[in-house]
Amino acid sequence: MTASIPRGDALALTRALVAIDSRNPSLAADGPGEHAVAVRLAAVLRDWGFQVDLQDALPGRPNIIARIGPATSGRTLLLNGHLDTVGTDGMTHPPFAPDLRDGRLYGRGSTDMKAGISAMCAAAVRAADAGLAGELLISAVIDEEHGSVGTRHLLSQGITAEAAIVTEPTRLAICPSHKGFTWAEVTVHGRAAHGSRHDVGVDAITQTAHLMAELDAHQRTVLTGVTHPLLGRASLHAGTIVGGTGPSTYAERCTVTLERRTLPSERETIFAEEIDAAIVRVRARHPEFHATVTIGLSQHPNDLAPSHPLVRTLEAACAARGITPRIEGLSCWTDAALLSAAGIPALCFGPGDIALAHATEEWVAVDEIHEATAILTECIHRWDRDEGHRWRR
Repeated sequence: MTASIPRGDALALTRALVAIDSRNPSLAADGPGEHAVAVRLAAVLRDWGFQVDLQDALPGRPNIIARIGPATSGRTLLLNGHLDTVGTDGMTHPPFAPDLRDGRLYGRGSTDMKAGISAMCAAAVRAADAGLAGELLISAVIDEEHGSVGTRHLLSQGITAEAAIVTEPTRLAICPSHKGFTWAEVTVHGRAAHGSRHDVGVDAITQTAHLMAELDAHQRTVLTGVTHPLLGRASLHAGTIVGGTGPSTYAERCTVTLERRTLPSERETIFAEEIDAAIVRVRARHPEFHATVTIGLSQHPNDLAPSHPLVRTLEAACAARGITPRIEGLSCWTDAALLSAAGIPALCFGPGDIALAHATEEWVAVDEIHEATAILTECIHRWDRDEGHRWRR
């Protein structure tokens, strides 16, 4: 039998979860998925007194939905995190050995985001032990690192809450906003010919360079002025480029993948419009230019007002712990955007640094795990007492 985790011990729980390989199989071909880590966490939560359900969001890949406290006050708070991790190629330390060194806990998923999951679970049980007037929900979901199937499934099952905290790594900053993104694939079509036949060939790679120059100029002259007070400027970049068959052949096609990081004020279709406009400008100078555009995955930004009751309550919880609250934007995308879009206002707050997520060296500061747990516990107490009500006045 697996050793039990002391009640409310976030560090011990983090170490137990990091020790379990939960690489997302959509990102790592040999990734086992989240089943084993979900079963382990579910057992801990049951041992701590939660009502726990495991629901397959994909075959053999279950979400955890855990509840504690009475569902009578209408002040339900949801704490959300993801169980999957990215791959481990190139890591400089054993990925699933949760080593403690120099005040740091190492391992894949330590900062993104098993420390956050552990802190929210430990905070929930500590708050429950002190007495709750309302219900707390814990959702630990699959697949956030790829398609967010877990949170989408959770919402499709009709889960509701008054507000949500997603415990992604924020270095204990309160992050009510983050950017969205849109992916696009552009294939530029040329005409294959022998390298000596400039009169016949149309070089798709050079044509692609013309398009990229237009998009770069748009970024430097327009996107630098598209800003958000917490998130900074909008941006775009090329992720991959493939084209050509050899040095003595005009390339028949060249395909580039692009990503646009979007702000809450922008239209969902903005990137497609920007690419189309750039194509028009290139074609005005190079009439032979021809390209096809496919818009891929698009995820909305999140934007919770800094004056929202959940932000104010979390600020008060930080201050009660002697920590000056920091309101910041989060550079990455998270499931908070899906929750907010579904009518559950969500923000991000948790231990760890997003700069260490997916890195060859991944760790989380032990002190941050403990502090995040204490702040979340205080926030739950304040929300449960309906302190948020006075922020609404």
